[in-house]
Amino acid sequence: MHIHRIVLLVTVMVTVARAGDRVYTADQTSNTVSVIDPATNKLLGSIHLGEVLPAALSPLYHGELLVHGLGFSPDHKTLDVVSIGSNSVTLIDTETNTVKGKIYVGRSPHEAFFRPDGRELWVAVRGENYVSVIDPVQKSEIRRIETANGPGMVLFRPDGKYAFVPSSFTPEMDVIDTATYQVIARLKQTSPFSPNLAVDQDEIWFTLKDSGKTQVVSAKAPFRTLAVLETGPITNHVPFVTNANGHFAYVSVGGKDEVLAYRRDPDSEPKLIATIYTGDLPHGIWGSGDGRRVYVGLENGDAVQAIDTLTNQIIATIPVGQLPQALVYVPNATTSDRGTANLKALGSATEALHLDLVPPRGASSHAHASVSINSLGLIDNLQIAATGLNPGQMYQLVLVSGPEKQNLLVFSAGIGGAAIAQTLGPLKKAVSGSTQKPAMKLELRSDQDGHDELVLRQKH
Repeated sequence: MHIHRIVLLVTVMVTVARAGDRVYTADQTSNTVSVIDPATNKLLGSIHLGEVLPAALSPLYHGELLVHGLGFSPDHKTLDVVSIGSNSVTLIDTETNTVKGKIYVGRSPHEAFFRPDGRELWVAVRGENYVSVIDPVQKSEIRRIETANGPGMVLFRPDGKYAFVPSSFTPEMDVIDTATYQVIARLKQTSPFSPNLAVDQDEIWFTLKDSGKTQVVSAKAPFRTLAVLETGPITNHVPFVTNANGHFAYVSVGGKDEVLAYRRDPDSEPKLIATIYTGDLPHGIWGSGDGRRVYVGLENGDAVQAIDTLTNQIIATIPVGQLPQALVYVPNATTSDRGTANLKALGSATEALHLDLVPPRGASSHAHASVSINSLGLIDNLQIAATGLNPGQMYQLVLVSGPEKQNLLVFSAGIGGAAIAQTLGPLKKAVSGSTQKPAMKLELRSDQDGHDELVLRQKH
């Protein structure tokens, strides 16, 4: 059985981050925000915003559920945290790590970012069809901007003239004139599901998680498509990075456990210059203020890895909360060298098992899956991220011990042959075994038209 635990890894190289810089991750299952000091590449603690499951499944009168998105104000003193289960945006003081406000918006918001002048906070309400515009001082919604169904994220051109909103449900990216709050262009996405984008004065890069591509569009009218890159299954997030070596984009590819580094030269096609192999399911990613580091969250690894962008080598692995999603690097977030006020320990959030599922011996399949089993007290949360499957086909995850089989969940593969699915139960004990009962093993089986076939099995 191939079971390993994420452990504390001593930093092998001190970064060039300034005292007061911070890296934050939104930890979806533990409902925490993890806080990292990039000067030492060590976890300082976490901000607890809600209860872990299953307590969070009771009537939710207090606390947040499914902490997922992150952004920050132009002065770097306010962190905004989007919780997709409680439909909320929480504003956190980066100096004290305390909540200073909360705004409830529409169904399942995904990401929120401030305008460059800091006067408004725009929230992509992915469960509906609009961007919610928030007054961060009054902490209330002041208008809604209708978009294509399922806005995934909103980012602004640095001069503040335009906002760009790709969709997670519709093959359309909308361009909004920030002076009039009107959609002035509707651009075709190569596929419907875009969760993330990066914007500068010249280009927009947005990821397409369903088809495993990244689309590059001009940030100037008429906003024509410049390139479509084949980046790989479960293409997640992308930031821009500028350092002494030039201008780059870093793309996290969850299905291949890779970060791809592309050189961005004016009037040239993006050029892949490095493939960086990471831990399980890289997701949120952001560059340091000086462009010499990139930090990437490992969704199925409950950790963050730091990458030296001058060498494109991983230099540190840092434990964080459960299933980290968005990640941001905030320069000068605090004036204190320590900056640990009001932070708490992660507790049971670090008690996770991580498994690999591979094709049975002799199979010619390229399918693969990583599994993360996180402790939630008396029960556990299991997340599987699978690639190399047949698009549209149904699959079943089962626990097996001899002739005994226990069905855990059924899901279908997306158009790129990838899928991410979750289930709950006392699963860690089942796969670990005990002196009284042998360990059970995970299998992924096809579940199409009554045809049951073994696709993946737990690696020994």
